[in-house]
Amino acid sequence: MQENNRIEYKQQLNESLEKEVVAFLNYLGGGVIYIGLGNNGEVLGVDNSDSLQLQIKDRIKNNIAPSCLGLFDVIEEIHGEKTVIKIVVASGQERPYYLRKYGMSEKGTFIRKGSAAEPMTSKMIEDLFSKRARNSIGRIKSPRKDLKFEQLHIYYQAVEKSLNKQFTRTLELVNEDNQLNYVAYLVADNNTVSVKVAKYAGKDRVDLIQSEEFGFCSLIKSTKQVLDKIELENQTFTKITSKERLETKQWDPTALREAVINAMVHNDYTFELAPKFEFFSDRFEITSYGGLPQGLNKEEFFAGISIPRNKELMRIFSDMELVEQLGSGIPRILKSYGEDCFFFSENFIRMSFPKEQVTEQVTEQVTEQVTEQVQKLIGMIENEMSIKEIMEKISIKHRPTFIYNYLKPSVDAGLVEMTIPDKPNSSLQKYRLTGRGLSLKNSML
Repeated sequence: MQENNRIEYKQQLNESLEKEVVAFLNYLGGGVIYIGLGNNGEVLGVDNSDSLQLQIKDRIKNNIAPSCLGLFDVIEEIHGEKTVIKIVVASGQERPYYLRKYGMSEKGTFIRKGSAAEPMTSKMIEDLFSKRARNSIGRIKSPRKDLKFEQLHIYYQAVEKSLNKQFTRTLELVNEDNQLNYVAYLVADNNTVSVKVAKYAGKDRVDLIQSEEFGFCSLIKSTKQVLDKIELENQTFTKITSKERLETKQWDPTALREAVINAMVHNDYTFELAPKFEFFSDRFEITSYGGLPQGLNKEEFFAGISIPRNKELMRIFSDMELVEQLGSGIPRILKSYGEDCFFFSENFIRMSFPKEQVTEQVTEQVTEQVTEQVQKLIGMIENEMSIKEIMEKISIKHRPTFIYNYLKPSVDAGLVEMTIPDKPNSSLQKYRLTGRGLSLKNSML
């Protein structure tokens, strides 16, 4: 692998680091810098990797403007038996970036051309500045001043990191006027941002059977709750053969996790809307607001080029270890679902994940294993129903008989589920078919 427009090799950390980082920040698609590789890619390695990583982070943070926190990752890699440092740099939305000591000038502003960092002309600087994003959530003032961040402190402690008294500045939760910004509002304990997960009986939005609210709190908490909900909905199907027991999920868990986090981090919150999560009988959809970032087209998007819309959120989610590496999310989604799962519009991006269909062989096996009573119950359940409603529909009056011969076997087989699983004895408890139960019902029609 040779140096090119997106790859730079350095034998050791030297004074040109910031210049190379600036060039990639200003270059659409960013790039990668390797410390410890020779000009031809030969592995030389570095000593004192931990110390070097801290130096690199401090230099990028302090010597480049505007702030590029959240736009770079510093990673240790092992090549053979030697340690190499990899710096992943994403293209920023506040271009042009420049060396702080020289300002926004030809001497301080660079862009990647071929395998070199070239100075930008005055015209290039002016053109980029005129297109700079000016309504980012880091600049927008928080709607409220009385924000508390107890949840944020707890989450940082959970990953063995601490926030000092200056954390609002460190995490860029204040704008240029030193007022709490919209990023602070999103990660505060309380806000008015609604994050909903909806579930529909069919393939359209006509018959809503469930809607759960996970918003009005720190976006980190909302994200974790949405991930938990999706994990709960992602049923596992088991197929037992003569040789082995095979288990498969309705959706690929890794792809869905990446899609949820990607939507939360890159959503355009200037619309004052959070991403939308919806389950249908045949698919799961995620809608995030705002189209592709300015200057990025679909081909570049699918090629893995990353222009983070909300670099402050990207940095916080990275600290929370929710984001592994810049630009890694979309490739993971594409690996399982391909480009067809994406729909782009000027105002939103929608990801649609088709539900894994239960094969006829599995359906036949399930049908053979369940009793006539269970089949009867499966055939009668519509949407969400209480025990009383199901008993009336089946024409059974003896509750213990219904529970032990009909309901319990259906739940144990993964064909029926509770709407309030955390409170099984709730007076509001109802029951509905799982994806597996719905497939069995359809096969019996």
